[in-house]
Amino acid sequence: MWNLCTVIPNVSSTFTFSVQPHPFLNFVNRRRRPRCRVTMSSDPQNAVVVGCGGVAVDYLASVAAYPKPDDKIRTTNLKVQGGGNAGNALTCLARLGLNARLISKVADDSQGRGILDELRADGVDTSFIVVSKEGTSPFTYIIVDNQTKTRTCIHTPGYPPMIPDNLPKSSLLSALDGAKIAYFDGRLPDTALLVAQEAVKKNIPILIDAERPREGLDDLLKLADYVVCSAKFPKAWTEASTLPQALVSMLLMLPNIKFVIVTLGKDGCIMLERTADSPSAEEVDADTLLESLELKRNKSVSTPTCIQSSVAKLKAEGIGTVSGKLYVGTAESIPPSELVDTTGAGDAFIGAVIYAICAKFTPEKMLSFAANVAGAKCRDLGARSGLPYRADPRFESFILENLSTSSINSL
Repeated sequence: MWNLCTVIPNVSSTFTFSVQPHPFLNFVNRRRRPRCRVTMSSDPQNAVVVGCGGVAVDYLASVAAYPKPDDKIRTTNLKVQGGGNAGNALTCLARLGLNARLISKVADDSQGRGILDELRADGVDTSFIVVSKEGTSPFTYIIVDNQTKTRTCIHTPGYPPMIPDNLPKSSLLSALDGAKIAYFDGRLPDTALLVAQEAVKKNIPILIDAERPREGLDDLLKLADYVVCSAKFPKAWTEASTLPQALVSMLLMLPNIKFVIVTLGKDGCIMLERTADSPSAEEVDADTLLESLELKRNKSVSTPTCIQSSVAKLKAEGIGTVSGKLYVGTAESIPPSELVDTTGAGDAFIGAVIYAICAKFTPEKMLSFAANVAGAKCRDLGARSGLPYRADPRFESFILENLSTSSINSL
């Protein structure tokens, strides 16, 4: 339970706390849903995933509309819960039944203890989270605009920051023992690079969340097998003029990556997958190919779908050519009455992508699954409240139907 000194406003009928007990009153004692178990050989149940990155406390305030400067407004809903990209993605994986281990750092304060308690309640292994006797834990103020369905984040990093000396070699080796994949959100750059280098030595695939350019991110990207980017990152990082050209450039600049995904919010995602060179593959302009796939979108379908090209030699003018397949994944069309908050949707998407890699889903099934998980998250306030469990009927049936499907990007 969070140990917070907080004044609770008068609760009116506009406050809704029906999804779970209010976090001020009962944060970690909510009932855990049972997890189903199946015996298919491709089932990743209990597969070990190691994440290295940020955790935080999120203070979420829903408002009717974002305030103007010097305004005074009231919240319509209030929630305090754990956050941070890595913490959110690992929570997603733990709820889906994987063995999620998190490398991060908090302080020995009320916020830090709350962060650890919530992660443990969701089944995340916190054994490798460093607890500093002094300093402060990270926290974020998040204003959720009910009118535009947008969120504004104001983050305060923890102090002192995590450094490689905080993670003894024995702990590092223990964290990576048996891991199927390692995930990095781009934070804790020096520690992340240490963990990633050890993962490479152990032939553990690496997925990088490239949210925005950060200190040390280039060094991590050079070690990556998979990259998931925000909408703005590819063009900013490659200086290409269009998104398709930027994706081609990324595959050329990072010869080890198997695929790169760009998340586009309500517009879904785009994925470029590297394929083996084929003499019969047609050379096509990357921009033209994306335009042709976009024309095939069926806007009348509300559930996530995936449109894919055939193997081609994708050309980016002035950059180069790469053999690959282009995919356009659609997002779930969520009715306005059900769309609550997009905070953490990208983390949910990444968690689902990691699960799909471990489960050997085909790329098109992976993108649809990830879009469904992200859509479920958007139906509740905060980054974690809406994250689904493996036993939720909608996701259980999808997983069982697709577990036996092999992927060309198997681990």
